[in-house]
Amino acid sequence: MVTLKEIARECNVSATTVSNILNGKPKVSEATRQKVMQVVKKRGYQPNYVAQGLRNQRTRTIAVIAEDIGQFTTPGIIESVMARFESEGYHTILWNLRLYARWSESWYNNEQAYRSILNPVLQELRSIKVEGVIYVAGHARLIHCTTQDYEVPMIMAYAYPDLPGIPSVTIDEEKSGYDMVKYLLSMGHRRIGFIGGRANNIHTQRRLYGAQRAMFESHVPYNPEWVRYGDWFRRSGYEEAGPLVQAGVTAIFCMADRMAGGVYDYLEEKGLRAGEDISVTGFDNQDLSEYCRPALTTMDLPLTEIGNRASLLLLERLKERETGEEPKGEAENLSIPCTLVERKSVKRLTI
Repeated sequence: MVTLKEIARECNVSATTVSNILNGKPKVSEATRQKVMQVVKKRGYQPNYVAQGLRNQRTRTIAVIAEDIGQFTTPGIIESVMARFESEGYHTILWNLRLYARWSESWYNNEQAYRSILNPVLQELRSIKVEGVIYVAGHARLIHCTTQDYEVPMIMAYAYPDLPGIPSVTIDEEKSGYDMVKYLLSMGHRRIGFIGGRANNIHTQRRLYGAQRAMFESHVPYNPEWVRYGDWFRRSGYEEAGPLVQAGVTAIFCMADRMAGGVYDYLEEKGLRAGEDISVTGFDNQDLSEYCRPALTTMDLPLTEIGNRASLLLLERLKERETGEEPKGEAENLSIPCTLVERKSVKRLTI
């Protein structure tokens, strides 16, 4: 690696002069500045930000811890975080825990396995003096990822911290479920079935609560027997579609696009048409929803906005630290609603 001293020697100036130029400090002639910057560009010099941080206690480095970048919700959040901090002059380190790749979905209740991967990462980030951490979860749940005395500011994205001092940004599950059912009701449907993820999952519970509220407000009876639970994947949508179709529902609200794909499979197998014989909606707005025939009505997740809001919250925390301010009240917990994407999979019924 090219060092700052080598740049200084080649330009016949002091290392302090080179440092001042790279840090934008005045009191250097324009001719000297241009000469140094030409050599910096030619030699491909990159400052050692870790070493700088050890000297001045400011690394201007943010860490993003992702539970697994293979989760479809994660890349959009990370891209937004990195774009925001890049625009603010920060460097970003991405740490992929690969929890789903390691253990599929069997690690949720295995605290020992989880800690064996996470704790060394938290210790290393503290040792290299990152200024803040954004933790990106694979799905919404209550997470105990660190302790109250972890001195690095942290923001939780797409999940809920169990410590009061950690801000979080999630989707508004309840309003999103409410909005989808309001839409189905506006299209004339009164016999609405549901296929959720696991019954104890926060996504499922809160979306279903919003759906119940929408039906209550519209004086439409809610039938708990028309609620089925799957595992978010296509096969479970197929398996749970049968009882709902046999019960005579006119619409099925699937809480994941993949499960909606399974409902499409079932209907085709039985000689029925999605969007005609049975209306179907999904959730997530994954690519497959646009390619289904008919194209699937669904909810678009505000992943970019989650990343942006999480970044802004962390920037506020960093500013408070820099100025010595005390955090303003309790940690913020923001929820952002999804957006309905109307396509062709819901038929309007005559009420």
